Amino acid sequence: MTFIVLAGGKSLRLGRDKALEEIGGETLIQRVIHRLSSLGTDIIVAASRDLPLPPGVKRVADIYPGKGALGGIYSGLRASPSPRSLVVACDMPFLNLALLRHLMELAPSFDVVIPRVNGQLQPLHAVYSQNCLGPIEAMLHEDRLKIAGLFPAVRVRYVEDAEVERFDPQKISFFNINSQADLMRAREMVERNLLEHVGG
Repeated sequence: MTFIVLAGGKSLRLGRDKALEEIGGETLIQRVIHRLSSLGTDIIVAASRDLPLPPGVKRVADIYPGKGALGGIYSGLRASPSPRSLVVACDMPFLNLALLRHLMELAPSFDVVIPRVNGQLQPLHAVYSQNCLGPIEAMLHEDRLKIAGLFPAVRVRYVEDAEVERFDPQKISFFNINSQADLMRAREMVERNLLEHVGG
């Protein structure tokens, strides 16, 4: 399994590069890579700009620039040496390793394994197989950029709320940072968690 971190967003709502914002002493991109490195070492960052990355982490630029997250998934999958890749966004600071392992365990029988949380699909927290490349490329050529448009063309396993809650009852895995308020909340959550761990 290869791990693909999407870091191509323009961070318009935050007004600056959120991948480089710090939470708990690490940038968001470092934090996500650090979590994923507990699961494996083959990590690709899909980003069209230079980012400070740990040794061994490969950066790939968009093959089809300006095509949003779908273009990032495609570029990451094209660079991936694995039959399947776990895709996450760089702005998800609270990835749950047990849930990610569960998605990976389900993956061999499907082309996409994707959580559906409170009725919302989570395409930037999902596993994709190499079989998705052809359909995604066709979508990109037609400028159909909604990731959900891929799913009728491939074998999909939806991971519903009750299944997610076995691993992540609070569904904090899917908390992502779009605004200054989100960033402040994430920092408070990390601080509180650290305090709890030292008995504070």
